Amino acid sequence: MSGLDPIETFRQEAQELLEQVEQGLLDLAHRPGDRDLIDAVFRGLHTLKGSGAMFGFDALAAFTHHCETAFDRVRKGEVPATPRLVACVLAAQDHMRALAEGRPVDPGAGEALLADLHAAVEGGDAPAAPAEPDAPAASTWKIRFSLPADALVNGARPLPLLDELRELGDCQVRVITDDVPMLEDLVPTECRLAWEVLLTTPHGRDAIDDVFIFVIDEMTLEVEELTASGEVETASAETAAIVQAEKPAETAAAQDTRAAKSGGETVRVPAERLDEMMDRVGELVIAQSRLKQLAGSSLDTALRAVAEEIERLAAEMRDTMMVVRMVPVIQLFGRFRRLIHDLQNDTGKKIDLQIEGETTELDKTVIERLADPLVHLVRNAADHGLETPEQRLAAGKPEAGLIRLSARQSGAEVLITITDDGRGVDRDRVRAKAEENGLITPGQALTDNELLNLIFAPGFSTAATITNLSGRGVGMDVVKKTIEGLRGSLDITSNPGEGSVVSLRIPLTLAIIDGLLIRVGVSRFVIPLANVEECVELSPAQDLRSTGRSLITLRDELVPFIRLREQFNTGSAPDPHQKIVVVSTGQDRVGLVVDQILGDHQTVIKPLSSFHADIGAFSGATILGDGGVALILDIPTLVHLGQRHDAQMRVAG
Repeated sequence: MSGLDPIETFRQEAQELLEQVEQGLLDLAHRPGDRDLIDAVFRGLHTLKGSGAMFGFDALAAFTHHCETAFDRVRKGEVPATPRLVACVLAAQDHMRALAEGRPVDPGAGEALLADLHAAVEGGDAPAAPAEPDAPAASTWKIRFSLPADALVNGARPLPLLDELRELGDCQVRVITDDVPMLEDLVPTECRLAWEVLLTTPHGRDAIDDVFIFVIDEMTLEVEELTASGEVETASAETAAIVQAEKPAETAAAQDTRAAKSGGETVRVPAERLDEMMDRVGELVIAQSRLKQLAGSSLDTALRAVAEEIERLAAEMRDTMMVVRMVPVIQLFGRFRRLIHDLQNDTGKKIDLQIEGETTELDKTVIERLADPLVHLVRNAADHGLETPEQRLAAGKPEAGLIRLSARQSGAEVLITITDDGRGVDRDRVRAKAEENGLITPGQALTDNELLNLIFAPGFSTAATITNLSGRGVGMDVVKKTIEGLRGSLDITSNPGEGSVVSLRIPLTLAIIDGLLIRVGVSRFVIPLANVEECVELSPAQDLRSTGRSLITLRDELVPFIRLREQFNTGSAPDPHQKIVVVSTGQDRVGLVVDQILGDHQTVIKPLSSFHADIGAFSGATILGDGGVALILDIPTLVHLGQRHDAQMRVAG
């Protein structure tokens, strides 16, 4: 038997439907006359209502019914899709999401939302309607339908379908029991009934099809329109049948979902199972590393051959698992369309959102942890960065401000940028506020980068007043801590009057990385291979010349370096043939002086304990093939340390 919970399955499908409805509404705000969008939103609401009723979410079905009715009127051309109506349905959609998730809701809030929706539908935004034509003549339809045998087990319920048919007009129902087996052969969980309905209604065939839109792929449905004399005027063939060799007919909502995917069949897998599998792959990589070490010290050629084969298979499984966990960033960026819509209402500003690189992929865990930091950055760009329409026009800019979200892969990292074309950062105000808060001393010399990064200090805010969006000095420091917790880096550039760019460099995955294993004294460490640029020899003469200055010339460029032996207080004498591993984060480079480079290492990242989590030089640990532990160096922290040390040396010089 399947262990899937039908209720949880419904909730997952409801979330997908709500996301489709939200995207359709946001598009409709820009293209209010787009018939396809109107139909897509209506179908999504109708499907949500029907499936909610089938799975026992009666409150959700009843509430969604009102939104569906409103869009049915839009679909029929009775009312336009005004911005007010779209905003009301967006607000109502948040209430639907709470009902679908089973969260407690205030009944008064739902009633208020429906009152706003009714006012938007009946308001004065609609053009003067022509004189009402006579009510359409009612037609009589003969409807015969049956559900698949496993419909009840899967949560389908025929009674809500019959109730919806009754809402369309005068309805007479007859149950057909021809396929019901004898009592000794009866399976209580199987649906063997069929229904024949005579429906007299002013509505057309589309309204009848809409009743079955959620279950139409797996049922048998026959619809015939009858004349007054009872003779068949037209008869439609079966519009759907149980899936056999041919591809089933799909609802438009399902087609929209499939179109958004890359193609091919998909399987829904709980995220916890992927995490579990990733842990197993990590254990396999550790075991493979142990086997490789044993084989390397053995003269048995058969053992070495097996070790090489296991290493190849483990690497392929690791890569496959990485791909499985990857999801496109559009799943993250797509959420900000709604946020921008709400920010326009909150700030009174006109904002255009541009999204670039939406197919760039990231580990699903990274995507989840990036959501809150990006919300803070986008809200900050809208509130602090962009000017009001009047200010922008006075400055010769377009009335609508621009916020651009972009993503692109750069080696083993993804570069995410949040760009706005607003007023830029007021450096004098930042310095004054930092001095006022005691973050820097009056007149302290700072580079432009250091000054801009004060924005991410805890409690820092340049907002003159506290608003619903910002001004309390929280948020930006949380952004920095979260990005650093992802082993990423954060940088900001800004030109007065032109806007700002916040750049985030995020590792593709948090689970397994390729690393460079090094030795400093008797301890071993891992440097993420994605940060390594090159390795060079540090001769004793160069070591003596650089004492106190810690700089080396590489291709006519001075690069600061850090002696890890001194940084970690190993208390051991340096090896006679030290090496410098040049690492970088973006444009910043620094050298790390090590005693020995041991080679490449597939690194399964283990988090540090809470006791060691605040040690800035390390981002995690890994288990080596011999059972020992190697700490993973936090390269952004070390690069920043090296750059700061170099700046101090230059000032002293």
